[in-house]
Order: sequence, then C-alpha cells, then structure tokens
Amino acid sequence: MRVAVFSTKPYDRQYLNETNEEFGHELVYFEPRLNRSTVPLAQGFPCVCVFVNDEVDAHVLLQLQQGGTELLALRSAGFNHVDMQVAEQLGIKVVRVPAYSPHAVAEHNIALLMALNRKTHRAYNRVREGNFSLDGLLGFDLYGLAVGVIGTGKIGEAASRIFHGFGCELLGYDLNPNPNCEALGMQYVSMDELFSQADIISIHCPLTPDTHHLINAGTISKMKRGVTILNTSRGAIIDAQAVLVGLKSGQVGNLGLDVYEEEADLFFEDLSDQIIQDDVFARLLTLPNVVITGHQGFFTEKALANIAHTTLENICEFEQSGDCQNLLDAKGVKAS
Repeated sequence: MRVAVFSTKPYDRQYLNETNEEFGHELVYFEPRLNRSTVPLAQGFPCVCVFVNDEVDAHVLLQLQQGGTELLALRSAGFNHVDMQVAEQLGIKVVRVPAYSPHAVAEHNIALLMALNRKTHRAYNRVREGNFSLDGLLGFDLYGLAVGVIGTGKIGEAASRIFHGFGCELLGYDLNPNPNCEALGMQYVSMDELFSQADIISIHCPLTPDTHHLINAGTISKMKRGVTILNTSRGAIIDAQAVLVGLKSGQVGNLGLDVYEEEADLFFEDLSDQIIQDDVFARLLTLPNVVITGHQGFFTEKALANIAHTTLENICEFEQSGDCQNLLDAKGVKAS
C-alpha cells in the first residue's frame, strides 16, 4: 500500500525501512507534522501514518477523505489527537499500536523518579565543575513509601512491578482493576484516597475527557505535602499552571515529566537557539525539583522496532482483509 508517513525523523525512517523489507509497502516520508496546513501533502495516499503530535481534527480528516485516504495508521497507543467520531462518520478506519514496549516507558518513569530523588542531574553538573559538596542533594528511601499508580494497564503494571521491587506499598486506581497488580499486593482505592495517601503519584492512564486536567488545583490540595508526581502518559492530564503553583508553595515536592500539555510546539525539535515562548514551561525548567524530558519514554531500540513492525503489519492486514485486530471504533476501543 502507498503510505504517507508524517512526523518522521531519521530514526523513524531507519526502523520503518528495515521492517518494510518484510512487507513491501511504498513509504513516502514527510518530516512535518500532519495538520491543516500540511494535509495537502497526503492527497492521493490511501493510507496516512501519524505520530502523537500530529493534529488529526475534523478538518484534516475531511481533507484526507476527499483525497482518497481510507486508513489512518497511528504509530502510537494513544489516539487523543484524532477526532475518532468524525473518522468513523467519514469512513476512515483507524488502527494503532496498542503495546510497543510497556517496559520502556515504565523504566523511563523510574529514571525520572531516581533523578529527582537522588538529585542526579544536579550532582552530575557539580562534579564536572569540581564541586563535591553534598549540600542540597539529600534524597529519601523508596522502601516503604506509598506509590499511587493511576492507570494499571500494561505500562502501569510494568511500573508497579518495579515499585514493588523497591519495596513500596502499592495503591491503584483504574476502572478495570488488574489481577496481576493485585497479585503484587496492590490495593485499589478511590481517587481521593490515592491522592491523600500516596507519597509518589505515577500517572499511566490515557487522556480522555474524564482525565483531562485530572491533576489540578483541587486535587493537588488533597495530596500529601511534598508529594512527588510523575507523568509519562499524556501531558494534558496535568494542569501545568496548577502544578507550578503547587511546586512554589511546597505542596508538590518533586515533578517528573516526559510529556507536556503544549508539547506539540516544543518536543522532537531542536529549539536550542530560540527563546521558549511558553512561560509556564520556561518557569518549570528553572526549578531544581523538576526534571523534564522531551517525550523519550518510548525511545528504545526494542520499542522503535515494535512500533515499526506493528504499524506496517496493521497496514498489511487492512490491505488484505479490510479489517485489523488493532482497529479502533469511534469510542477508541477495539472494533468488533
């Protein structure tokens, strides 16, 4: 199938090209994100392949449909950047990569935590300058702390296993409790109980209308003073302005982010010679108890290989049968 692949970097092309030797699709790469201004590039492609920060709203979907696109192939598990109802109305099928490497994201989540806890980022810079003072680098033992895991799917489960290995008490919130997490000793509680009891809050749920700004001024006020918040899921789950206020007051003790609500204008690009216009993001970067990475949780060799393989396999399966095991319906669940 002829495929327009948007938001591609050299590493994307490398893994897709290597994997495509097995499938034989005609892949045409576009470095820009798919949005209203770039959608004409997709004219005439039966399949369009996109990543997390592409903007697939109603206008873009209509243009795709009029240009002959039948299939939208996501190189991600999340689909909040796609207007799923409009896609269904226009007859455009949407497939995704439901699991590429849950361990990659879960392990990066722990890397953020350990950097925040033991001040690794600050210690590294000090030692390089010949400063071996320990003042300001005091950490805490993870053993025995309560970790609240919001979202206990595959990534949440992988993170829970690591927290369990540290000897943490596991609290969970999910509409569908995971028996594997319960087997680790996780106690499922209400959201308010999780907020009030957890020393560390680790977010692994999808972005939906119900989880948008789940972490806000009201919920932060319910948390333990000095709580550590980690988010490697979707940026808009956290109200960045509210958490900034919480950090300044001390209510939030540490913040680790691999995602950010307005990341589409920042992440995956080299902006080192520019002034960042997002004042909230710029302020977060100045705080010593904040560690932010640019949506790299997924970025391992295994994950990139799995993303490429599942994406191309989805396209092949749809091309051959008009169906796919990873097909989504308008509500974002597996189509029957």
